[in-house]
Amino acid sequence: MHPNLSALAAIALWASLASLGLLLQHVPPFLLTGLALLVGSVPAWPLARQWRVPAGTLALGIYGLFGFHFLLFIALRHAPPVEANLVNYLWPLLIVVLAPVLLPGLRLRPQHLVAALLGLAGAALAIVGAAGGQLRGGWSWGYLPALGSAVIWATYSLGTRRVPAFPTAAIGLFGLVSGLLALACHAVLEPRVALSARDLLLIGAMGLGPLGAAFFLWDRALKAGDPRQIGVLSYATPIASTLLLVLVAGRPLTWSVAAGAALIVAAAVLGTRGADETRPAPA
Repeated sequence: MHPNLSALAAIALWASLASLGLLLQHVPPFLLTGLALLVGSVPAWPLARQWRVPAGTLALGIYGLFGFHFLLFIALRHAPPVEANLVNYLWPLLIVVLAPVLLPGLRLRPQHLVAALLGLAGAALAIVGAAGGQLRGGWSWGYLPALGSAVIWATYSLGTRRVPAFPTAAIGLFGLVSGLLALACHAVLEPRVALSARDLLLIGAMGLGPLGAAFFLWDRALKAGDPRQIGVLSYATPIASTLLLVLVAGRPLTWSVAAGAALIVAAAVLGTRGADETRPAPA
């Protein structure tokens, strides 16, 4: 599969995360994430022999999968959720901008930067539009962990190209350890709840999709593809997520969501144009 197609498949799975989260909003977030990450790691259990990775690689995986969700949950608890989500969605832009800094042989071309900024504008329109255009003024310290989560996901994504090569099956180990850490946070920070059979089915779907298969597809995409292009394509996540929420929650499709979609499509076309000329040089 072409790396960009792997990235788009991961993005399509991540788009379902908000809708599944809406259906499971009564489940404490660390419990939800911990169980879903554990489920997501299960398909890689038969390949556990490929989990033998250096300690630094395992630390990078936990940093990415657990660190991202940990800071995002803190942000959503201590900052207005719409604004926190906007800050968090700086991670595609950070992937584009940081790729030439962290990966040898890459240059930041003007088309990538313009495409990333177009994607950011499109994501902002979509997210604000989904919230009814309401933004709260003022500063909240919760924006700092939201920015931190964006930095973590961008640097984790690029960092997988800097550590010694490891099999994609090792993502299962990252998910397993991160899930256990999330459950530990639940035990310390959250109230106990009883889960219904429906809850368990939806958590299973979340684990097998946006918190499971998506991470494996993302790893394959970043290892074989151009992170500058993939960073631009990633802005499809908020628009696809918003459109799916419109269907699940029965919300109206607003002009800002449609305009955001148009900007993101334009960004994707611009950012992936000239793929042969923008392929990263060997390290």
